[in-house]
Amino acid sequence: MQMGMVGLGRMGANMTRRLMRGGHKLVVSDLSADAVKGLASEGATGSGSLEDLIGKLTPPRAVWIMVPAGGPTEATVQKLAAHLQAGDAIIDGGNSYFKDDVRRANQLKGKGIHYIDVGTSGGVWGLDRGYCMMIGGPDEAVKRLDPIFKTLAPGTGDIARTPGREKLPGTAEEGYIHCGPSGSGHFVKMVHNGIEYGIMQAYAEGFDIFKNATSKELPEDIRYDLNLPDIAEVWRRGERGQFVVARLDGDGSDGKSDALGIRRLRAGFRGGPLDDSGSARRSRAGGCIDGGVVCAFPFQADAYVRRENAFRDAPEIWRTRGSGHEEIKHRWSLVVGRPPKAGLLTTNY
Repeated sequence: MQMGMVGLGRMGANMTRRLMRGGHKLVVSDLSADAVKGLASEGATGSGSLEDLIGKLTPPRAVWIMVPAGGPTEATVQKLAAHLQAGDAIIDGGNSYFKDDVRRANQLKGKGIHYIDVGTSGGVWGLDRGYCMMIGGPDEAVKRLDPIFKTLAPGTGDIARTPGREKLPGTAEEGYIHCGPSGSGHFVKMVHNGIEYGIMQAYAEGFDIFKNATSKELPEDIRYDLNLPDIAEVWRRGERGQFVVARLDGDGSDGKSDALGIRRLRAGFRGGPLDDSGSARRSRAGGCIDGGVVCAFPFQADAYVRRENAFRDAPEIWRTRGSGHEEIKHRWSLVVGRPPKAGLLTTNY
């Protein structure tokens, strides 16, 4: 299948290579003439401008965009839309805000141009491993482009099948799904990123607690000089990485499962029953260091056990230290209706 690729950074270039390996014909464009020349030497068709790229594609065209979210993506979409025709498709594989996807899709619908948003995960390793894709857009266009998605996706590989999935239709087991209408792909990817960064932050905080377990601020009889590499390795070896779920499920005190191990988390991080005061939420994990994700978990999980909305205080989980987080605050404000309070996230979106 023929397709255009706009943006030949680390991901865009490797996606182009993976598609060419799969037998697809790629026409490429980038602000860097050297990047275009490099991919052309590997078998792609180079182009000197977006107009040139469009002219080298056979209708119905498909143009995949891998440029930074925001202004660069908006400008690229608008310029492509000015030269494409009914039946053509624009695929945004970057990290655009899902509400921008909805706006663009509605705008292009009048011209008969399909707009597809694809949350793309895989980074620089995707060339060999493949890319996990969360796709939003009209059924007709997504089905037409399935050969592209199938080639980019990791495939089933040697991962054991989830019991019962052999009876279910769809492409989830191959590493890509059509989530729904325009915007849904990037919406799912946005939440995916939040979960991913929360997990990374939790690991960082947990090992920081371990590292500071020798602090002189702690009573001498509960200071521990721990081997962090060994802890990481024993966790990595434990039950395929599912140690958190396996070890926090139930303390047996009432003969029933203690969902998410609330009582043990209470005892471990607070030294007693949790209260719902602001001072408790701001207390330090282990008495020596801040642990935003780790310490927020008992509160969120406790709400879950009480069958309440476990995410009602989610904005408090977000931290916006330093540069690079204004976009997070803006997006969160649009979704929840108010800016995020102090919380945990320290990784750029």
